[in-house]
Amino acid sequence: MRILGIESSCDETGVALVDASGTATPRLLGHSLHSQIEMHQAYGGVVPELASRDHIRRVLPLTDAVLAQAGLSLKDVDAVAHTRGPGLAGALLVGSGVACALGFALGRPVLGVHHLEGHLLSPFLSADPPEFPFVALLVSGGHTQLMRVDGVGRYELLGETIDDAAGEAFDKSAKLLGLGYPGGPALARLAQEGGDEVFRFPRPLLHSGDLDFSFAGLKTAVLTQVKRLAQAHPDGPATTHLADPLSHQQRADVAASAQAAIVDVLVKKSLSAIDATGLKRLVVAGGVGANTRLREQLGAACRQRGVRVHYPELHLCTDNGAMIALAAGMRWQAGLGHAKSADQPYAFDVKPRWSLAELSGR
Repeated sequence: MRILGIESSCDETGVALVDASGTATPRLLGHSLHSQIEMHQAYGGVVPELASRDHIRRVLPLTDAVLAQAGLSLKDVDAVAHTRGPGLAGALLVGSGVACALGFALGRPVLGVHHLEGHLLSPFLSADPPEFPFVALLVSGGHTQLMRVDGVGRYELLGETIDDAAGEAFDKSAKLLGLGYPGGPALARLAQEGGDEVFRFPRPLLHSGDLDFSFAGLKTAVLTQVKRLAQAHPDGPATTHLADPLSHQQRADVAASAQAAIVDVLVKKSLSAIDATGLKRLVVAGGVGANTRLREQLGAACRQRGVRVHYPELHLCTDNGAMIALAAGMRWQAGLGHAKSADQPYAFDVKPRWSLAELSGR
């Protein structure tokens, strides 16, 4: 069972092919990815219309590249999967439209995949795959959630952000410091030169007694500190960008202190989820899962508790087609495919807003 997966939910176009034959974890046969970072940098963030148009340009050449890697052709594909949601509506429609067109042309089933389920299951492609059950920390630009995962399609929401996600806190703090897009990685790099405790930023909901997150207040605290430093500069606040008067070291200290606050909350809440469930495995997935400090802090804390931590490979932390093809394969193996086929209309829809909890048991 060879499944072609297409990811187009935001600003990466990803295509991959997996072999989901038998009951073993689907095996990656090939994958290719195009990032739109360079295109969006001029605008300081993702422009949805530009993202959609670029997906149209990239998806078929990437498909050809993946098939060439695998030494196969389209006729060797047994099913086509695509990201159905959540994400940018126009971007999702590109992947969905291409997937359904290929399915119709080939007479193959088409499977719509939840983007976050792709991230959630992506560590199964790593050299150290997890085993069910486990606690999952899904942490990205738009989502911060803790889930109990008992199997494919068996998800229980333990906690989530009530406002900004952790990735948004990284990106917004980076923007306040005048860093480029994407902000999260830029802030993490700058933080390596700063002091974690120079500024004591708040750790929202750290002692709330539940597993929810909140990062909007942290962004406000970073804004207040940057303003204070700018106003203390001999020349006063800049007229172009608020952070212009700050020295490089001041920016690095703000970056390091902000990162430390975000990571502290993520680590504390993850450990609380481990305690609450009694499980001994933690999966960390999503773009922020590539953050070095988060990996170091979580790894050290979990080792002390005898908890195994699993991550996707670094190149699979970002959005990619491999996680979509994998999730489709694992759902197919579990009898949860719900595919469109030649017996049904190939009409497609997308779900820009789609809770992962809705998949449980489906």
